[in-house]
Amino acid sequence: MQTVATSENVMLSLPCGDMSLLRSLSKKMGWTIHRQRKSGIEKGLEDIRKGNVYHAKNSEDLIKQILG
Repeated sequence: MQTVATSENVMLSLPCGDMSLLRSLSKKMGWTIHRQRKSGIEKGLEDIRKGNVYHAKNSEDLIKQILG
């Protein structure tokens, strides 16, 4: 007799610190985790929407902002 296992996809929002707990729990339970990561363009557009954009007067000012 064969048993058919059904599965369901679930989307969770977790704090980054709790990912290790989820990984260990999923390993013990035999679950799989698939993380959808944002691309660089998506992160950049999100920064622009949030207003995390800086302007430099010239190249020296830019280097000063980056390093200091």
